[in-house]
Amino acid sequence: MNTPALPDSPDPDGVLAEQLLRLTRRLHRHHKRYLEPVGITPAQFRLLRTVAHYEEPPRMADLAARLEVVPRAVTSLVDGLEASGRVRRVPDPTNRRVVRIELTDTGRDTLRELRSARRAAAEDILAPLTVEQREVLGGLLSALVDGGPERAC
Repeated sequence: MNTPALPDSPDPDGVLAEQLLRLTRRLHRHHKRYLEPVGITPAQFRLLRTVAHYEEPPRMADLAARLEVVPRAVTSLVDGLEASGRVRRVPDPTNRRVVRIELTDTGRDTLRELRSARRAAAEDILAPLTVEQREVLGGLLSALVDGGPERAC
């Protein structure tokens, strides 16, 4: 016979989920702090990284699908990145109605700088862990990220 959990009894899965949420928030705060001096938002950084992963400049619709956002959100991000000279809109060579997004040299430089900032933020967060603990954590996180039913970019 299963007895219901008492309201005061600890829920290990709930505690773990809360710890993961707190860690995610902490990572986001650290990441944002490192991005601010560069003058870019976490969402813009994600868009830059996504554009860089394509072999040829992607369409706005490709970016929206890959980022799992509505096309209007991509338009706003591209507008901001284009205004700062990090990306540019280019016509599709085979369909003049299609616009593609490509990185500029400034965008590539920004990506290099941001990757370095991202590593520094990760190092701050992971500082309390030994090399072995980091390897174990990496394996556990991979199992959670790759083993789940939803697989996103």
